[in-house]
Amino acid sequence: MSLPEGARERRVRTGGVELCVAELGDPGRPTVVLVHGYPDSKEVWSEVAARLADRFHLVLYDVRGHGRSTAPVPLRGGFTLEKLTDDFLAVADAVSPDRPVHLVGHDWGSVQGWEFATVRRTEGRIASFTSLSGPSLDHFGHWITERLRRPTPRRAAQVLGQGARSWYVYALHTPVLPELAWRGPLGRRWPALLRRAEKVSGEGYPTGSLPSDAARGAWLYRDNVRSRILRPRPDAYAHVPVQLITPTGDAFLSERLYDDLDRWAPRLVRRSLPAKHWVPRTRPDQLAAWIAEFVTAHEEEGASLPPAVASGRRYADRFGGRLVVVTGAAGGIGRATALAFADAGARVVAVDRDAEGAARTAERALRAGAAGAWPEVADVGDEGAVEKLAARVAAEHGTVDVLVNNAGIGLSGAFFDTTADDWRRVLDVNLWGVVHGCRFFGRQMLERGQGGHIVNVASMAAYQPLRVLSAYGASKAAVLSLSESLRAELADRDIGVTAICPGVVSTGITATARFAGASEAEERRLRQRSTRLYALRGYPPERVAAAILRAVVENRPLVPVTPEARVALLLSRLAPGAVRALARRSPRL
Repeated sequence: MSLPEGARERRVRTGGVELCVAELGDPGRPTVVLVHGYPDSKEVWSEVAARLADRFHLVLYDVRGHGRSTAPVPLRGGFTLEKLTDDFLAVADAVSPDRPVHLVGHDWGSVQGWEFATVRRTEGRIASFTSLSGPSLDHFGHWITERLRRPTPRRAAQVLGQGARSWYVYALHTPVLPELAWRGPLGRRWPALLRRAEKVSGEGYPTGSLPSDAARGAWLYRDNVRSRILRPRPDAYAHVPVQLITPTGDAFLSERLYDDLDRWAPRLVRRSLPAKHWVPRTRPDQLAAWIAEFVTAHEEEGASLPPAVASGRRYADRFGGRLVVVTGAAGGIGRATALAFADAGARVVAVDRDAEGAARTAERALRAGAAGAWPEVADVGDEGAVEKLAARVAAEHGTVDVLVNNAGIGLSGAFFDTTADDWRRVLDVNLWGVVHGCRFFGRQMLERGQGGHIVNVASMAAYQPLRVLSAYGASKAAVLSLSESLRAELADRDIGVTAICPGVVSTGITATARFAGASEAEERRLRQRSTRLYALRGYPPERVAAAILRAVVENRPLVPVTPEARVALLLSRLAPGAVRALARRSPRL
């Protein structure tokens, strides 16, 4: 799309230029102004605007010299931050003369936004500011100065690292050559480069004005970067609440640039996305959700951000408001994982065959700080039930961001004592439950095209065989192999896949485990014995849950959790003979 249907355009005159301004939604609602970056035009925001227009008054404008706005004459000196601030104020006065606006900026739109949010003449005209992939040049200047004045190896590496990422800034200061490149081969190839490097696609973007926009926009850098970084303003404090959204895969900006930001923005909320630079095109759903949440929190009287975000709990910047589905959530690792995501402010769907257990987990998740929590009853081994579950979750809550396939059952016993029914049941839950979850929820992630993460809980039995775990070990080895293959298949779609191998953890799985070939009385004794041994091990499921969240943040392929799981994995790679020798030992139950 170029701009969403129903967009209304007007012209706003300011400082010798005429700006093209587009509006969507009801002007009586809170006004959100979206400012594009370089070398874009306002159309970069079309996907996000389409998702916000039913709740807000959306305003998008082409920065001077871009899109359908006219360029200053001469170009040199026509793109200073002071003149860009004049443009913003002119737009704000035209579209919302009586109420402050909520500002959102990406790339150079964010660089401008920091100027608007920190200069005195805009006080009272901005209600909040959301920054994406664009630092304040003043803050950047102070960041460099402080690291050069008090150098350490780490600080020097940070400066050198950002210096390498900023190669394009030096190139744009070169006379004439950038203009020739953009009006020539670079301008023609830019859409293909974006598709290949950033997976950006979409009708109407980039627009046909890109070559001239990029050529003229080089003066954004020439008019501002050198002067501001060498002489940063000492009073560049934000006078508005700020939401910082950081793409963790940004090739142009280091996350370390924002280490000192709390000093400059006292009312700061941090978010992070596993994405590259052009998040308005690649992650519009999540951006729209966070923008709406932040705007609402600073617009409605008494409204506030979710507790996890407001209190700065661990990983709240990453999972706040995101949708997480956890199977086997009535207890053990599943419940601990659901509560860990809840503590980070996620929206949690707790799935289990045990309706009461799922409801208790959802209730506890709300108390732990979840932005929303709902119980769902389903047998993950039933393909039809999981298909209906996935459709219901999508209809009621949206596309899942993180799926944790945790549901599992235990089965121990000799191979020839294990019946065909035993095999079917353990494979139905432990393997087919994972397959069904990946198929139906994973397909939703794939069709949305905005990334996600799948966590499959396997076991150290996947690579450490034992003579009494043939069926259980086979099911978990299959889960591990499936996870590795699926990770390779989905890597170019920004969907991560992680296999978790916990080891011996104190959960309820031993209380319901089957022991093939044992009488009913013997099975009860073995369950009690196993439960005591696992309790003596004393490794709580909360530590597995913490490992799961960390694995999603770091996009790790395989995570052995307990010490014995890590040792077994190492032996399986370095000393497979030792692994086979251990497999022959009979556990004392």
